[in-house]
Amino acid sequence: MARKRYDEAEDRESHDRWLISYADFITLLFAFFVVMYAISVVNTGKYKTLSDALGDAFGGRPETPQASSTVEQLPLTNLIARKRADAARRERERLNTLARDLSASLAPLVQNGQVRVTQTGRGVTVEINAKVLFEEGQAVLGGEARATLGSVATLLRGEPYKIEVEGHTDNLPIANPLFPSNWELSTVRASSVVRLFIDSGIGAGRLTAVGHAANQPVAPNTDEAGRARNRRVVVTILAAVADGVK
Repeated sequence: MARKRYDEAEDRESHDRWLISYADFITLLFAFFVVMYAISVVNTGKYKTLSDALGDAFGGRPETPQASSTVEQLPLTNLIARKRADAARRERERLNTLARDLSASLAPLVQNGQVRVTQTGRGVTVEINAKVLFEEGQAVLGGEARATLGSVATLLRGEPYKIEVEGHTDNLPIANPLFPSNWELSTVRASSVVRLFIDSGIGAGRLTAVGHAANQPVAPNTDEAGRARNRRVVVTILAAVADGVK
Protein backbone atom coordinates (compact mmCIF):
# COMPACT_ATOMS: atom_id res chain seq x y z
CA MET A 1 0.00 0.00 0.00
CA ALA A 2 2.91 2.35 0.80
CA ARG A 3 4.47 1.58 -2.60
CA LYS A 4 1.25 2.41 -4.40
CA ARG A 5 0.95 5.81 -2.77
CA TYR A 6 4.54 6.60 -3.76
CA ASP A 7 3.92 5.71 -7.38
CA GLU A 8 0.83 7.89 -7.60
CA ALA A 9 2.69 10.86 -6.15
CA GLU A 10 5.63 10.36 -8.53
CA ASP A 11 3.30 10.07 -11.50
CA ARG A 12 1.46 13.27 -10.59
CA GLU A 13 4.75 15.15 -10.19
CA SER A 14 6.04 14.06 -13.60
CA HIS A 15 2.90 15.26 -15.36
CA ASP A 16 3.35 18.81 -13.99
CA ARG A 17 6.96 19.27 -15.16
CA TRP A 18 5.85 20.77 -18.51
CA LEU A 19 4.79 23.88 -16.62
CA ILE A 20 8.42 24.54 -15.66
CA SER A 21 9.59 24.16 -19.26
CA TYR A 22 6.76 26.36 -20.54
CA ALA A 23 7.55 29.09 -18.01
CA ASP A 24 11.24 28.97 -19.01
CA PHE A 25 10.28 29.26 -22.69
CA ILE A 26 7.99 32.25 -22.10
CA THR A 27 10.72 33.98 -20.07
CA LEU A 28 13.28 33.42 -22.81
CA LEU A 29 10.83 34.60 -25.48
CA PHE A 30 10.10 37.78 -23.50
CA ALA A 31 13.82 38.43 -23.06
CA PHE A 32 14.34 37.90 -26.81
CA PHE A 33 11.74 40.50 -27.76
CA VAL A 34 13.10 42.99 -25.22
CA VAL A 35 16.56 42.67 -26.77
CA MET A 36 15.16 43.02 -30.28
CA TYR A 37 13.25 46.16 -29.30
CA ALA A 38 16.34 47.64 -27.67
CA ILE A 39 18.34 47.01 -30.85
CA SER A 40 15.66 48.58 -33.07
CA VAL A 41 15.51 51.85 -31.07
CA VAL A 42 18.69 53.73 -32.00
CA ASN A 43 19.84 56.52 -29.77
CA THR A 44 21.27 58.88 -32.40
CA GLY A 45 23.28 60.82 -29.83
CA LYS A 46 25.01 57.75 -28.45
CA TYR A 47 25.39 56.34 -31.96
CA LYS A 48 27.13 59.53 -33.14
CA THR A 49 29.39 59.52 -30.07
CA LEU A 50 30.35 55.91 -30.72
CA SER A 51 30.86 56.60 -34.44
CA ASP A 52 33.10 59.60 -33.73
CA ALA A 53 35.12 57.63 -31.20
CA LEU A 54 35.63 54.76 -33.64
CA GLY A 55 36.54 57.21 -36.39
CA ASP A 56 39.19 58.85 -34.19
CA ALA A 57 40.57 55.48 -33.18
CA PHE A 58 40.83 54.17 -36.75
CA GLY A 59 42.37 57.05 -38.61
CA GLY A 60 40.09 60.06 -38.29
CA ARG A 61 36.60 61.00 -39.41
CA PRO A 62 35.66 61.39 -43.07
CA GLU A 63 35.22 65.02 -44.00
CA THR A 64 31.95 66.10 -45.60
CA PRO A 65 31.64 69.40 -47.51
CA GLN A 66 29.84 72.01 -45.41
CA ALA A 67 27.43 72.96 -48.21
CA SER A 68 26.31 69.35 -48.65
CA SER A 69 25.70 69.03 -44.89
CA THR A 70 23.61 72.19 -44.87
CA VAL A 71 21.47 71.03 -47.76
CA GLU A 72 20.83 67.68 -46.08
CA GLN A 73 19.77 69.34 -42.83
CA LEU A 74 17.30 71.71 -44.45
CA PRO A 75 13.78 70.28 -44.92
CA LEU A 76 12.43 70.32 -48.46
CA THR A 77 9.72 72.80 -47.48
CA ASN A 78 12.36 75.30 -46.32
CA LEU A 79 14.19 75.04 -49.64
CA ILE A 80 10.96 75.67 -51.56
CA ALA A 81 10.10 78.64 -49.33
CA ARG A 82 13.57 80.12 -49.89
CA LYS A 83 13.27 79.66 -53.63
CA ARG A 84 9.89 81.41 -53.64
CA ALA A 85 11.17 84.25 -51.48
CA ASP A 86 14.20 84.77 -53.74
CA ALA A 87 12.03 84.78 -56.87
CA ALA A 88 9.60 87.27 -55.31
CA ARG A 89 12.45 89.53 -54.21
CA ARG A 90 14.02 89.54 -57.70
CA GLU A 91 10.66 90.33 -59.27
CA ARG A 92 9.97 93.19 -56.85
CA GLU A 93 13.33 94.70 -57.76
CA ARG A 94 12.61 94.32 -61.48
CA LEU A 95 9.13 95.85 -61.14
CA ASN A 96 10.53 98.66 -59.03
CA THR A 97 12.97 99.48 -61.83
CA LEU A 98 10.13 99.34 -64.36
CA ALA A 99 8.03 101.71 -62.24
CA ARG A 100 10.90 104.22 -62.12
CA ASP A 101 11.40 103.99 -65.89
CA LEU A 102 7.68 104.54 -66.54
CA SER A 103 7.62 107.54 -64.21
CA ALA A 104 10.62 109.03 -65.97
CA SER A 105 9.12 108.41 -69.41
CA LEU A 106 5.82 110.07 -68.42
CA ALA A 107 7.40 112.70 -66.18
CA PRO A 108 5.53 115.78 -67.51
CA LEU A 109 2.15 114.05 -67.13
CA VAL A 110 3.12 112.68 -63.72
CA GLN A 111 4.09 116.15 -62.53
CA ASN A 112 0.79 117.74 -63.52
CA GLY A 113 -1.22 114.88 -61.94
CA GLN A 114 -2.63 113.44 -65.15
CA VAL A 115 -0.69 110.18 -64.76
CA ARG A 116 -0.03 108.21 -61.59
CA VAL A 117 2.50 105.36 -61.43
CA THR A 118 2.29 103.13 -58.36
CA GLN A 119 3.64 99.74 -57.30
CA THR A 120 1.27 97.41 -55.45
CA GLY A 121 1.05 93.74 -54.55
CA ARG A 122 -0.51 93.09 -57.97
CA GLY A 123 2.33 94.75 -59.87
CA VAL A 124 2.89 98.21 -61.37
CA THR A 125 -0.14 100.40 -62.10
CA VAL A 126 -0.18 103.29 -64.56
CA GLU A 127 -3.35 105.36 -64.17
CA ILE A 128 -3.95 107.79 -67.06
CA ASN A 129 -6.62 110.45 -67.00
CA ALA A 130 -9.06 109.91 -69.86
CA LYS A 131 -8.69 113.44 -71.21
CA VAL A 132 -5.03 112.69 -71.98
CA LEU A 133 -6.16 109.93 -74.36
CA PHE A 134 -9.70 110.63 -75.61
CA GLU A 135 -12.11 113.37 -76.53
CA GLU A 136 -15.21 113.53 -74.35
CA GLY A 137 -17.55 110.64 -75.11
CA GLN A 138 -15.11 109.17 -77.67
CA ALA A 139 -12.85 106.10 -77.76
CA VAL A 140 -10.48 107.01 -80.63
CA LEU A 141 -6.86 107.68 -79.64
CA GLY A 142 -5.44 110.97 -80.92
CA GLY A 143 -1.89 111.55 -82.12
CA GLU A 144 -0.65 112.86 -78.77
CA ALA A 145 -2.30 109.98 -76.93
CA ARG A 146 -0.68 107.47 -79.25
CA ALA A 147 2.73 109.00 -78.58
CA THR A 148 2.14 108.79 -74.81
CA LEU A 149 1.04 105.16 -74.93
CA GLY A 150 3.79 104.36 -77.42
CA SER A 151 6.44 105.31 -74.83
CA VAL A 152 4.72 103.00 -72.35
CA ALA A 153 4.61 100.19 -74.92
CA THR A 154 8.32 100.58 -75.65
CA LEU A 155 9.15 99.90 -72.00
CA LEU A 156 6.71 96.98 -71.71
CA ARG A 157 7.59 95.25 -74.97
CA GLY A 158 10.65 93.47 -73.60
CA GLU A 159 9.06 92.48 -70.30
CA PRO A 160 7.51 89.04 -69.67
CA TYR A 161 4.55 90.21 -67.59
CA LYS A 162 0.88 90.09 -68.50
CA ILE A 163 -0.88 93.44 -68.85
CA GLU A 164 -4.43 94.33 -67.88
CA VAL A 165 -6.03 97.48 -69.33
CA GLU A 166 -9.15 98.80 -67.58
CA GLY A 167 -11.52 101.51 -68.76
CA HIS A 168 -13.44 103.61 -66.21
CA THR A 169 -16.05 106.38 -66.53
CA ASP A 170 -17.93 108.73 -64.26
CA ASN A 171 -21.58 108.12 -63.32
CA LEU A 172 -23.14 110.51 -65.82
CA PRO A 173 -25.18 108.49 -68.34
CA ILE A 174 -24.12 108.51 -71.97
CA ALA A 175 -26.32 107.65 -74.95
CA ASN A 176 -25.09 108.26 -78.46
CA PRO A 177 -25.08 106.22 -81.68
CA LEU A 178 -21.69 104.69 -80.79
CA PHE A 179 -22.09 103.96 -77.09
CA PRO A 180 -25.51 103.16 -75.61
CA SER A 181 -24.05 103.26 -72.07
CA ASN A 182 -20.86 103.75 -70.08
CA TRP A 183 -20.24 100.01 -70.26
CA GLU A 184 -19.60 100.16 -73.98
CA LEU A 185 -17.57 103.37 -73.70
CA SER A 186 -15.26 102.04 -70.98
CA THR A 187 -14.78 98.70 -72.73
CA VAL A 188 -14.00 100.18 -76.14
CA ARG A 189 -11.54 102.65 -74.61
CA ALA A 190 -9.68 99.79 -72.93
CA SER A 191 -9.73 97.86 -76.22
CA SER A 192 -8.31 100.85 -78.10
CA VAL A 193 -5.31 100.93 -75.76
CA VAL A 194 -4.84 97.17 -76.12
CA ARG A 195 -4.93 97.50 -79.91
CA LEU A 196 -2.21 100.17 -79.82
CA PHE A 197 -0.05 97.96 -77.59
CA ILE A 198 -0.43 95.08 -80.04
CA ASP A 199 0.50 97.34 -82.94
CA SER A 200 3.56 98.42 -80.91
CA GLY A 201 4.86 94.86 -80.67
CA ILE A 202 3.39 93.57 -77.38
CA GLY A 203 2.09 90.01 -77.74
CA ALA A 204 -1.70 89.78 -77.79
CA GLY A 205 -1.59 86.82 -75.39
CA ARG A 206 -0.22 89.09 -72.67
CA LEU A 207 -3.07 91.59 -72.90
CA THR A 208 -6.56 91.83 -71.38
CA ALA A 209 -9.12 94.62 -71.88
CA VAL A 210 -11.78 95.23 -69.22
CA GLY A 211 -14.55 97.84 -68.98
CA HIS A 212 -15.89 98.80 -65.54
CA ALA A 213 -18.13 101.75 -66.49
CA ALA A 214 -18.70 103.83 -63.31
CA ASN A 215 -18.55 100.95 -60.84
CA GLN A 216 -15.07 101.51 -59.41
CA PRO A 217 -14.78 105.25 -58.65
CA VAL A 218 -11.66 106.59 -56.95
CA ALA A 219 -13.32 109.94 -56.08
CA PRO A 220 -16.86 111.10 -55.33
CA ASN A 221 -18.97 111.78 -58.42
CA THR A 222 -20.52 114.80 -56.72
CA ASP A 223 -18.59 117.47 -58.63
CA GLU A 224 -16.67 117.90 -61.87
CA ALA A 225 -13.26 117.41 -60.23
CA GLY A 226 -14.32 114.04 -58.83
CA ARG A 227 -15.93 112.94 -62.09
CA ALA A 228 -12.82 113.94 -64.04
CA ARG A 229 -10.71 111.85 -61.66
CA ASN A 230 -12.94 108.83 -62.26
CA ARG A 231 -12.70 109.05 -66.05
CA ARG A 232 -9.48 107.12 -66.53
CA VAL A 233 -7.65 104.21 -68.12
CA VAL A 234 -5.59 101.97 -65.84
CA VAL A 235 -2.74 99.85 -67.20
CA THR A 236 -1.55 97.22 -64.72
CA ILE A 237 1.62 95.22 -65.30
CA LEU A 238 0.79 92.07 -63.36
CA ALA A 239 3.40 90.43 -61.15
CA ALA A 240 4.11 86.85 -62.15
CA VAL A 241 5.23 85.69 -58.67
CA ALA A 242 2.80 85.96 -55.81
CA ASP A 243 3.08 82.86 -53.35
CA GLY A 244 4.35 80.65 -56.03
CA VAL A 245 7.51 80.18 -57.91
CA LYS A 246 7.87 81.77 -61.27
